[in-house]
Amino acid sequence: MALDDDIRVLSGVELFEGFTHEQLRLMAFGAETLSLGAGRKLYSEGVPADCAFVVASGEVALYRQNGDKREILSVHGPGAILGELALIAENERLTGAIAQTDVKVIRLSRSMFRRILEEFPETAVDLHRRIAARLEAMLARITAVASRLTE
Repeated sequence: MALDDDIRVLSGVELFEGFTHEQLRLMAFGAETLSLGAGRKLYSEGVPADCAFVVASGEVALYRQNGDKREILSVHGPGAILGELALIAENERLTGAIAQTDVKVIRLSRSMFRRILEEFPETAVDLHRRIAARLEAMLARITAVASRLTE
């Protein structure tokens, strides 16, 4: 994919809302575009995560492996970001990911993402606020569900 195509795809990712064209360009320049045929594995559950993937085209399924059975949890198309937590923290993949169709994904490394946030601290502050708000909303949903379960 061309750099302009990658910038266009990255600009549609919710996590990068508020990033300037220059920041998106730097991210796209430091990214790697991968193509996978349908049925090919993008990553496995339980392995260390050092990057995120943005789906540029096609569909990727997230799954959990239970013995011989693969349970599809969700399917994601263009503009979806997979493994975004890996951009800011060391962790392991909670799911596996497999190409449902032929796909192109943009691989974003943690080290490159951190360099951008270090170079643009105002973006880091805004991103921190948005992530904190998402976590608060998620905790509120969990609390609501928990209270219904204990009734």
